[in-house]
Amino acid sequence: MDVWGTLDIATAIVRDDLNSSFRKTKKTTIEKLPDKVLLNIFSYLSHREICRMARVCKKWRIIAYDTKLWRHVSLRPEISGLHVGSLEFLLALISIRFGPSLRYIELPIELITHTVLHELANKCPNLTHMLLDFSTAMQLHDFSELQGFPTKLKYLCICLSEVIFMEGFMRKIYNFINGIEILHLVGTYEKVEEEEEEVYEVINVHKLKSATPNLKVINLYGINFIDDSHIDAFSSNCIQLECLAVNYCSKVTGSTLKILFHRNRRLRCLLLNGTSLQSEYLMQVEWEKCPLLELDITATDLSSEALTDMLTRLPGLRFLSAGQLNGFNDSVLKAWMEQGNVRNLVALDLDSSDNLSDDGMYKFLSKYGHQLQGLCLSGMSNITDTLWQSVLPILNNAKILVMGTPERLAGNVLIDQLMDGIASNCPKLERLELRWDPENLRFSDKSQKAIDTMRVKCLKLKSLVISDGRYYEIVKANFERADRMTVVRTLTNCRVSNYYLLSNYKDLIFN
Repeated sequence: MDVWGTLDIATAIVRDDLNSSFRKTKKTTIEKLPDKVLLNIFSYLSHREICRMARVCKKWRIIAYDTKLWRHVSLRPEISGLHVGSLEFLLALISIRFGPSLRYIELPIELITHTVLHELANKCPNLTHMLLDFSTAMQLHDFSELQGFPTKLKYLCICLSEVIFMEGFMRKIYNFINGIEILHLVGTYEKVEEEEEEVYEVINVHKLKSATPNLKVINLYGINFIDDSHIDAFSSNCIQLECLAVNYCSKVTGSTLKILFHRNRRLRCLLLNGTSLQSEYLMQVEWEKCPLLELDITATDLSSEALTDMLTRLPGLRFLSAGQLNGFNDSVLKAWMEQGNVRNLVALDLDSSDNLSDDGMYKFLSKYGHQLQGLCLSGMSNITDTLWQSVLPILNNAKILVMGTPERLAGNVLIDQLMDGIASNCPKLERLELRWDPENLRFSDKSQKAIDTMRVKCLKLKSLVISDGRYYEIVKANFERADRMTVVRTLTNCRVSNYYLLSNYKDLIFN
């Protein structure tokens, strides 16, 4: 009896302690958290959500307006959801809320005025990144009185209009932007209609290059007037150039590439997706002496002869994107393996290159698959899940995989086995895209097990993109139950690319 009594007393003490600690825990609320902790919590919210939090109470309002939370600001409503109703309000924000903490700002056309730019120059001395969106402009503000502009900018992005000439504005800022290292000029490629009437050179590139001698990254995206003379202009003055991107600049033919590489010995990355490259110009380049490491020639209609000539002479290519090229066939691949240098390759994109056989790809991947971090073999009906299953054990270093074709196939894709194979062989995987038509995906009642295996083994997985359908819903629900809400996405809203592996990837993001 004494023993039982002792146990009963001990149990009572334990229960008392538990109740006491529970009561203490119950009293701890978010209001009791230190300001530093709340500030850290708020830093994970978008600015639109922070503005909502400011309405809760006086304490939260003070924290929400802390300048540390307003270092990177977008005032474009379609991007951030923030809308500034008047210039007076913006000027107050710059003075009170942004101040010396501001590092990055995005401004829409209605907020780009000489007074706003003056205030940014005077009140935000640490501003280094700026985006000016003129894309919806029908006319510019009057900049005749513009006498000041942020002088510490390292990054400048200008979204161009189709019809507004920028020279009046640019002439005023040339003296302030000579420290810029990263320049983005974003054109209207996605807005252009099929029958284009007249092309306007809305910004004077030849004058701009003289004002920006320290450029390391130049991104000219989808600008309908950019041609080889503009590339020549930049190459003549920007000797520190490391990365040049002219994606979707359809007038670029490559006629100045030989001069470009001769002048710019530091150029490592060249992106020419959707340009009008001519094979003859490509074959004139002295590729043996070229320091190029990263190249995108997707959708450029180059010949097999030009591709073979270039790939067998390039000394150390690490990134190649050569999708949608009829000229890229087995003979090009074989010549590259036998006569070229593939030992440094870490990223390969051959999307929709229909003249490549599954046998040719298997031989290539058997030899070099172990070194690849990114592989895109989508858009080819002959590259099936059978080939992927056979090469997955070799792709043990893969971070990015893109597979499948949206075209309806004669056979079916055994998705459970494929997912299990990916999970077992690719532990470093970060991004995966499956482009197969949902009707071609065959899965069983045990699909959850294969999905569980992928979720548990591929812990670095950030993005899993699948076509809309029943299988997408199953995978999405599985990841959401494990509180990984943003991993599974639909092809309608998201695409995966090897661009994540570019050395200057973070510098190339502009939207």
